[in-house]
Amino acid sequence: MQTKGLVVAGLAGGSGKSVVSVGLTAALAARGNTVVPFKKGPDYIDAGWLQLAANRKCYNLDPYLVEQEELKRSFYTHSVGADIALLEGNRGLYDGVNPEGGYSTAELAITLKMPVLLVVNCTKTTRTVAAMVLGCMHLDERIDIRGVVLNQIATERQRRLVTEAVERYTGVPVLGVIPRMGRDIFPMRHLGMVPYQEYTDSGDALSFLIETVTANVDIDRVESIMAPLEDVEYSSNVVHDLHSVKTDIRIGVLQDAAFQFYYSENLEALEQGGAELVPLNALSDKKLPELDGLYIGGGFPETSASSLAANESFRQSIKAAADSGLPIYAECGGLIYLGQSILIDDEEYPLAGVFPARFGMSEKPQAHGYSTFTVKKENPFYPLGTTAKGHEFRYSTVLEWGGSEQDMTVVMQRGKGFVDKQDGLIYKNVLAMYTHVHADGTPEWAPGFLKRCREFKAGS
Repeated sequence: MQTKGLVVAGLAGGSGKSVVSVGLTAALAARGNTVVPFKKGPDYIDAGWLQLAANRKCYNLDPYLVEQEELKRSFYTHSVGADIALLEGNRGLYDGVNPEGGYSTAELAITLKMPVLLVVNCTKTTRTVAAMVLGCMHLDERIDIRGVVLNQIATERQRRLVTEAVERYTGVPVLGVIPRMGRDIFPMRHLGMVPYQEYTDSGDALSFLIETVTANVDIDRVESIMAPLEDVEYSSNVVHDLHSVKTDIRIGVLQDAAFQFYYSENLEALEQGGAELVPLNALSDKKLPELDGLYIGGGFPETSASSLAANESFRQSIKAAADSGLPIYAECGGLIYLGQSILIDDEEYPLAGVFPARFGMSEKPQAHGYSTFTVKKENPFYPLGTTAKGHEFRYSTVLEWGGSEQDMTVVMQRGKGFVDKQDGLIYKNVLAMYTHVHADGTPEWAPGFLKRCREFKAGS
């Protein structure tokens, strides 16, 4: 059967689209479907929950970071062999980087020729919901809204009024009505939901979502509004068989409650380049194993600061590896971990000590959004003069920096960077920066990292 696709979008952030997307993905998978989930935009947390729900990798489609043809290639090739490709949007349907809605969920749905299931938060409203749905339908008539899910419905009367109004004035069927729940299934913190790796019982949360969606959403009708993927121009493409790749280097990847922010595309790019990825736990592993490289992604090291500090032998092995010239690439939370310490609630927690930097935490975001940088100095991984797009999401602050401008390798055209619009701390074969990059949008990243890892292996 041909793969069918659907975009789950909302009117705004907090509309409930993650509840619907994750719950629907889990429910469809529980029915025996092979569901490949996608997340629009630079989001690791929602993508993690979707991956957990589908029991398959989730891929990020970001039209700002990734050129359109590469984005389409990623979507269609990763959908090969699936029954359903489900894409969760971000923010509101038409929210983009400019008044024209550039790089919005709507623009992505049009690019991929995908129908939309619109989730509406109905708190303290009735007939006005119909006006909002109608507005979404007509702001850009290329958008194909085929169904609506009403969220946060308080009473039977409200359900009846909103359902009748939406269907009468828009002609779009209401395919689900999710009641106001006493349980907050996705508590919010910092940048969004709590990552599933930190959730007390993520399995129980998925079971609850499956029950909620199954009881309140007409899944059969949702499947009926999905559209076959129009992948004619990509029909000759096949997903790369990782089993056919000969691995010749070992790259460690910190994957635990403190470090969870990795694009599936980044990890696959390393694997397709010949790396065996070795999962590591900075909270419980005693030391690094024999490696040719190390990748430390972002996450929330501040929530695990006590445990990270307590694992002294692992911290020491990181420092020793950096001193020995092991290629290490670190992003955001990984950068913090390579610092001297982090101050939280007047208590200082020691970290790996690769860089002479002390970090703290702010109640307000210190950087939040897309970034662009240009490589100004020789470094282990990026060619000189490379310009790349990325994104910064952080609440951390640099309390003290004992280095100099010579220790940084990139200048920021957009975004804040580490200090003074600069980023990319270097020490031997270590490069650490606040900016996250996407392998599909920064093709220099994986080859540069792999090349240095092979050079290290050959010289060690």
